[in-house]
Amino acid sequence: MAKILFIVTAADRWTLADGTEQPTGYWAEEAIGPYQVFKEAGYEIAAATPGGVPPTVDALSLTADFNGGPEGAQQMQDAVRDATELANPLRLEEVRLDDYAAACVPGGWGPMEDLSVDREAGRLMAERLASGKPLALVCHGPAALLTTADADGKSPFAGYTLTSLTNAEEIANGLAEKAKWLLEDRLLELGVDYRVGEPWAPHVEVDRNLYTGQNPNSAVPLAQEVLKALS
Repeated sequence: MAKILFIVTAADRWTLADGTEQPTGYWAEEAIGPYQVFKEAGYEIAAATPGGVPPTVDALSLTADFNGGPEGAQQMQDAVRDATELANPLRLEEVRLDDYAAACVPGGWGPMEDLSVDREAGRLMAERLASGKPLALVCHGPAALLTTADADGKSPFAGYTLTSLTNAEEIANGLAEKAKWLLEDRLLELGVDYRVGEPWAPHVEVDRNLYTGQNPNSAVPLAQEVLKALS
C-alpha cells in the first residue's frame, strides 16, 4: 500500500520579536483534513519531525471558535487522538523519501520556529521537488522552504508559483507586528512567483509537482489536488 509522509513541526511555541513566546504547534485542521482525505483514499500515513519529537497540536485549533462550535471541536479533538501515526514520528534524518508517494507539510505557527531553520527539512524539500513526486505545503508549512537557498541565495524553488498564509492574514491574526518576520516576505526573497487569494478563502496553487495552500481552509482542497496527481 502506498504511503504519504507528513513532515510536521516539533515546536510547541513561536518566539516573537520581543522574546515572548506564542504557544503553538501544528494547526489541527491543516494536518487532520489531509490526513483524512488520504486515509479514505487508502493510503498509509507516516510522520516525521525534527528530532523525532512527537508533535504538539495548537490548542487554539481545537477550540469551538475554530471548529464551528462545540460539536465540531469535539470531532477535531477525537480526530487528533485517532491520528496515531502523527503521534509517533520518525526523525527527519531517518526519512527515505523514495518510500512515499507524496509529502505533506501542515502549518500552524510551529514551522516558523523550527522548520524555517532546519537544514534537514530544507534538504528534504529540495529532494522531493527534484523527484517529481508531489510535495504539498499549507499555510505556514512553506516555512520549510526557507533553508533551501544555497550560499548565494539561490533556491530550487525560485520561479515556482506558490502561496502560503499571507501578510494580510497574519495581520488579521494579530501577530504580524510582533513577528520577527513574515512568511510571505521571506518566500518572495527566494524568487518565487507568490500568489495571493482572498483572506481565509480556499486557495490552492499547483506548479509542476509543487502544491501549496494559502490557509487552513485550503488544506482539504490541497490534499484533493494531490490525490488527482496520484490517481
